[in-house]
Amino acid sequence: MINQWARAAMKGGVEPTAAWLVRRGVHPDVVTVVGTVASTASALWLIPTGHLFAASLVVCAFAMLDVLDGAMARARGVASPFGGVLDSVGDRLVDGAVFAGITWWAFGVDRPLLAGLALACLITGQLISYIKARAEAAGLRADGGLVERAERLILGLAGVGLVGLGVPYALDVALWLLAVGSVITIGQRVVAVWRSARDQYGAATGHTHPTDGPAPGRPATPDNGTVA
Repeated sequence: MINQWARAAMKGGVEPTAAWLVRRGVHPDVVTVVGTVASTASALWLIPTGHLFAASLVVCAFAMLDVLDGAMARARGVASPFGGVLDSVGDRLVDGAVFAGITWWAFGVDRPLLAGLALACLITGQLISYIKARAEAAGLRADGGLVERAERLILGLAGVGLVGLGVPYALDVALWLLAVGSVITIGQRVVAVWRSARDQYGAATGHTHPTDGPAPGRPATPDNGTVA
Protein backbone atom coordinates (compact mmCIF):
# COMPACT_ATOMS: atom_id res chain seq x y z
CA MET A 1 0.00 0.00 0.00
CA ILE A 2 1.96 3.01 1.28
CA ASN A 3 5.21 1.17 0.61
CA GLN A 4 4.50 0.89 -3.13
CA TRP A 5 3.26 4.48 -3.35
CA ALA A 6 6.29 5.84 -1.47
CA ARG A 7 8.77 3.97 -3.65
CA ALA A 8 7.08 5.26 -6.80
CA ALA A 9 7.02 8.83 -5.47
CA MET A 10 10.71 8.73 -4.49
CA LYS A 11 11.88 7.01 -7.67
CA GLY A 12 12.94 10.22 -9.42
CA GLY A 13 15.27 11.27 -6.61
CA VAL A 14 16.47 7.89 -5.39
CA GLU A 15 17.55 6.29 -8.65
CA PRO A 16 20.03 9.03 -9.70
CA THR A 17 21.54 8.93 -6.20
CA ALA A 18 21.76 5.15 -6.34
CA ALA A 19 23.46 5.24 -9.74
CA TRP A 20 25.94 7.86 -8.48
CA LEU A 21 26.89 5.71 -5.49
CA VAL A 22 27.25 2.58 -7.62
CA ARG A 23 29.59 4.40 -10.01
CA ARG A 24 31.79 5.23 -7.04
CA GLY A 25 32.00 1.63 -5.96
CA VAL A 26 29.63 1.70 -2.98
CA HIS A 27 28.01 -1.71 -2.48
CA PRO A 28 24.27 -1.91 -1.67
CA ASP A 29 24.97 -4.22 1.28
CA VAL A 30 27.09 -1.48 2.88
CA VAL A 31 24.14 0.92 2.67
CA THR A 32 21.86 -1.76 4.15
CA VAL A 33 24.17 -2.34 7.12
CA VAL A 34 24.72 1.38 7.76
CA GLY A 35 21.00 2.10 7.65
CA THR A 36 20.17 -0.84 9.91
CA VAL A 37 22.82 -0.06 12.53
CA ALA A 38 22.07 3.67 12.59
CA SER A 39 18.27 3.20 12.74
CA THR A 40 18.48 0.53 15.43
CA ALA A 41 20.92 2.48 17.58
CA SER A 42 18.91 5.70 17.23
CA ALA A 43 15.63 4.01 18.16
CA LEU A 44 17.10 2.27 21.21
CA TRP A 45 18.86 5.40 22.43
CA LEU A 46 16.61 8.35 21.58
CA ILE A 47 13.17 6.87 22.29
CA PRO A 48 13.83 5.40 25.77
CA THR A 49 15.63 8.58 26.85
CA GLY A 50 12.63 10.72 25.90
CA HIS A 51 14.05 12.45 22.80
CA LEU A 52 10.90 11.52 20.93
CA PHE A 53 10.70 14.13 18.20
CA ALA A 54 14.39 13.75 17.38
CA ALA A 55 13.94 9.98 17.31
CA SER A 56 11.12 10.20 14.79
CA LEU A 57 13.23 12.33 12.44
CA VAL A 58 16.51 10.44 12.78
CA VAL A 59 15.07 6.93 12.54
CA CYS A 60 12.91 7.93 9.57
CA ALA A 61 15.91 9.46 7.78
CA PHE A 62 18.06 6.35 8.20
CA ALA A 63 15.14 4.06 7.34
CA MET A 64 14.99 5.73 3.93
CA LEU A 65 18.25 3.95 3.13
CA ASP A 66 16.08 0.86 2.76
CA VAL A 67 14.75 2.38 -0.46
CA LEU A 68 18.22 3.44 -1.61
CA ASP A 69 19.88 0.03 -1.29
CA GLY A 70 17.22 -1.60 -3.46
CA ALA A 71 17.68 1.07 -6.14
CA MET A 72 21.45 0.51 -5.99
CA ALA A 73 20.99 -3.22 -6.50
CA ARG A 74 18.87 -2.53 -9.59
CA ALA A 75 21.43 -0.03 -10.88
CA ARG A 76 24.17 -2.67 -10.61
CA GLY A 77 22.04 -5.05 -12.66
CA VAL A 78 23.13 -8.00 -10.54
CA ALA A 79 20.60 -9.86 -8.41
CA SER A 80 21.98 -10.75 -4.99
CA PRO A 81 20.02 -13.34 -2.97
CA PHE A 82 22.23 -12.59 0.02
CA GLY A 83 21.48 -8.88 -0.30
CA GLY A 84 17.75 -9.61 -0.24
CA VAL A 85 18.08 -11.70 2.91
CA LEU A 86 20.32 -9.09 4.54
CA ASP A 87 17.78 -6.37 3.74
CA SER A 88 14.95 -8.41 5.28
CA VAL A 89 16.97 -9.09 8.42
CA GLY A 90 17.76 -5.39 8.72
CA ASP A 91 14.09 -4.49 8.34
CA ARG A 92 13.11 -6.84 11.17
CA LEU A 93 15.84 -5.40 13.42
CA VAL A 94 14.74 -1.81 12.82
CA ASP A 95 11.05 -2.62 13.35
CA GLY A 96 11.84 -4.46 16.56
CA ALA A 97 14.08 -1.65 17.82
CA VAL A 98 11.42 1.03 17.24
CA PHE A 99 8.68 -0.78 19.14
CA ALA A 100 11.07 -2.07 21.80
CA GLY A 101 12.18 1.52 22.32
CA ILE A 102 8.56 2.66 22.66
CA THR A 103 7.91 -0.14 25.15
CA TRP A 104 10.98 0.86 27.18
CA TRP A 105 9.95 4.52 27.22
CA ALA A 106 6.34 3.70 28.16
CA PHE A 107 7.44 1.64 31.16
CA GLY A 108 9.78 4.46 32.16
CA VAL A 109 6.93 6.99 32.27
CA ASP A 110 4.60 4.52 34.03
CA ARG A 111 2.35 3.80 31.05
CA PRO A 112 1.92 0.00 31.25
CA LEU A 113 -1.05 -0.11 28.85
CA LEU A 114 0.92 1.81 26.25
CA ALA A 115 3.86 -0.52 26.78
CA GLY A 116 1.56 -3.50 26.24
CA LEU A 117 0.26 -2.00 23.00
CA ALA A 118 3.80 -1.42 21.77
CA LEU A 119 4.69 -5.05 22.56
CA ALA A 120 1.57 -6.21 20.73
CA CYS A 121 2.60 -4.16 17.69
CA LEU A 122 6.11 -5.60 17.85
CA ILE A 123 4.89 -9.20 18.00
CA THR A 124 2.19 -8.88 15.35
CA GLY A 125 4.54 -6.98 13.05
CA GLN A 126 7.10 -9.77 13.19
CA LEU A 127 4.36 -12.34 12.64
CA ILE A 128 3.07 -10.51 9.55
CA SER A 129 6.53 -10.66 8.02
CA TYR A 130 7.03 -14.29 9.05
CA ILE A 131 3.79 -15.42 7.41
CA LYS A 132 4.95 -14.00 4.09
CA ALA A 133 8.45 -15.47 4.41
CA ARG A 134 7.15 -18.92 5.38
CA ALA A 135 4.57 -18.89 2.60
CA GLU A 136 7.16 -17.96 -0.02
CA ALA A 137 9.46 -20.72 1.26
CA ALA A 138 6.60 -23.15 0.59
CA GLY A 139 6.05 -21.72 -2.88
CA LEU A 140 2.87 -19.87 -1.92
CA ARG A 141 1.80 -16.20 -1.95
CA ALA A 142 1.00 -13.98 1.03
CA ASP A 143 1.29 -10.44 -0.28
CA GLY A 144 -0.58 -7.31 0.72
CA GLY A 145 -2.67 -6.57 3.76
CA LEU A 146 -3.95 -3.52 5.56
CA VAL A 147 -0.77 -2.82 7.57
CA GLU A 148 2.58 -3.55 5.96
CA ARG A 149 6.03 -2.42 7.06
CA ALA A 150 5.73 1.15 5.77
CA GLU A 151 2.43 1.66 7.61
CA ARG A 152 3.92 0.30 10.84
CA LEU A 153 6.93 2.60 10.74
CA ILE A 154 5.02 5.69 9.61
CA LEU A 155 2.28 5.35 12.22
CA GLY A 156 4.67 4.38 15.00
CA LEU A 157 7.17 7.16 14.33
CA ALA A 158 4.42 9.73 13.70
CA GLY A 159 2.93 8.93 17.11
CA VAL A 160 6.35 9.18 18.75
CA GLY A 161 7.11 12.49 17.05
CA LEU A 162 3.76 14.07 17.90
CA VAL A 163 4.11 13.15 21.56
CA GLY A 164 7.56 14.71 21.44
CA LEU A 165 5.90 17.90 20.19
CA GLY A 166 3.44 17.85 23.08
CA VAL A 167 0.38 16.30 21.38
CA PRO A 168 -1.31 14.18 24.07
CA TYR A 169 -2.38 10.61 23.32
CA ALA A 170 -1.04 10.72 19.74
CA LEU A 171 1.02 7.61 20.38
CA ASP A 172 -1.91 5.86 22.06
CA VAL A 173 -4.07 6.40 18.98
CA ALA A 174 -1.28 5.31 16.64
CA LEU A 175 -0.59 2.11 18.55
CA TRP A 176 -4.26 1.20 18.86
CA LEU A 177 -4.66 1.64 15.11
CA LEU A 178 -1.56 -0.44 14.49
CA ALA A 179 -2.55 -3.20 16.89
CA VAL A 180 -6.01 -3.60 15.40
CA GLY A 181 -4.77 -3.20 11.83
CA SER A 182 -2.00 -5.75 12.40
CA VAL A 183 -4.44 -8.38 13.66
CA ILE A 184 -6.58 -7.78 10.55
CA THR A 185 -3.49 -8.06 8.35
CA ILE A 186 -2.53 -11.39 9.93
CA GLY A 187 -5.98 -12.69 9.02
CA GLN A 188 -5.68 -11.31 5.48
CA ARG A 189 -2.32 -13.00 4.93
CA VAL A 190 -3.48 -16.34 6.33
CA VAL A 191 -6.44 -16.21 3.93
CA ALA A 192 -4.08 -15.29 1.07
CA VAL A 193 -1.89 -18.30 1.87
CA TRP A 194 -4.94 -20.58 2.01
CA ARG A 195 -6.16 -19.33 -1.37
CA SER A 196 -2.70 -19.72 -2.88
CA ALA A 197 -2.45 -23.28 -1.55
CA ARG A 198 -5.94 -24.07 -2.88
CA ASP A 199 -5.08 -22.73 -6.33
CA GLN A 200 -1.77 -24.59 -6.37
CA TYR A 201 -3.45 -27.84 -5.38
CA GLY A 202 -6.18 -27.32 -7.98
CA ALA A 203 -3.62 -26.71 -10.73
CA ALA A 204 -1.69 -29.85 -9.74
CA THR A 205 -4.75 -32.10 -9.66
CA GLY A 206 -6.79 -30.54 -12.45
CA HIS A 207 -9.50 -29.27 -10.10
CA THR A 208 -9.83 -25.67 -11.21
CA HIS A 209 -13.27 -24.84 -9.80
CA PRO A 210 -12.90 -21.76 -7.53
CA THR A 211 -14.53 -23.60 -4.64
CA ASP A 212 -12.25 -26.61 -4.89
CA GLY A 213 -9.77 -27.07 -2.09
CA PRO A 214 -7.43 -29.72 -0.74
CA ALA A 215 -9.00 -33.09 -0.15
CA PRO A 216 -9.77 -33.87 3.49
CA GLY A 217 -6.72 -35.09 5.32
CA ARG A 218 -4.37 -34.24 2.47
CA PRO A 219 -2.14 -31.14 2.69
CA ALA A 220 -1.93 -28.79 -0.30
CA THR A 221 1.84 -28.70 -0.04
CA PRO A 222 4.28 -31.02 1.72
CA ASP A 223 5.48 -29.89 5.11
CA ASN A 224 9.24 -30.36 5.22
CA GLY A 225 9.48 -29.13 8.78
CA THR A 226 11.63 -26.12 7.91
CA VAL A 227 11.26 -22.78 9.64
CA ALA A 228 11.69 -19.53 7.75
